[in-house]
Amino acid sequence: MAHGYVRPDGTALSELGELLQHVGEELAAWRRRSLKAEAELAEARSKGGVLAGPELIQARQRAIELDVEGHALQQRITAARDRLQLLATRLAFLENEAGEGP
Repeated sequence: MAHGYVRPDGTALSELGELLQHVGEELAAWRRRSLKAEAELAEARSKGGVLAGPELIQARQRAIELDVEGHALQQRITAARDRLQLLATRLAFLENEAGEGP
């Protein structure tokens, strides 16, 4: 005989798992960009810390782009954190309701 029980917190757990996966992917992408920027900085320092003409303009543009990207990512992280808090609240509510029973 098949058991027809479906966990009341199943949907919330699924959403939480998906959200955590996305946050992990964002963190990995952030780390890759950070490592690339650190490598670029180390290369510039090895050249005496001075960038010539077009390289200086490119470096400044890259810094602006990274700043904008960092701000956007920070907003996404904040939104993900808020959603995670909401899911945790929902999960706690569902666990409480499941514990009380009919």
